Amino acid sequence: MIQLIEAIVKPLVDHPDDVNIKVVEDDARITYKLTLNKSDIGKIIGKQGRVAKSIRTIVYAHAQSTENRKVYLDITE
Repeated sequence: MIQLIEAIVKPLVDHPDDVNIKVVEDDARITYKLTLNKSDIGKIIGKQGRVAKSIRTIVYAHAQSTENRKVYLDITE
């Protein structure tokens, strides 16, 4: 899943080396915490959150077929 998120996000940002993904797991869910360079946040969020929503849709659809827990994507700087 980390490779999928990186493959989607890195081409969209100006600082791909600053893209970090941390995984936080518990019994009910898996949270992927995506951290970016401060100047790249707007590119990933997009107008009215459309890019972030699209990324989450792809990640959630992939997770639905591979995971038996709820998956969340948290985007921060």
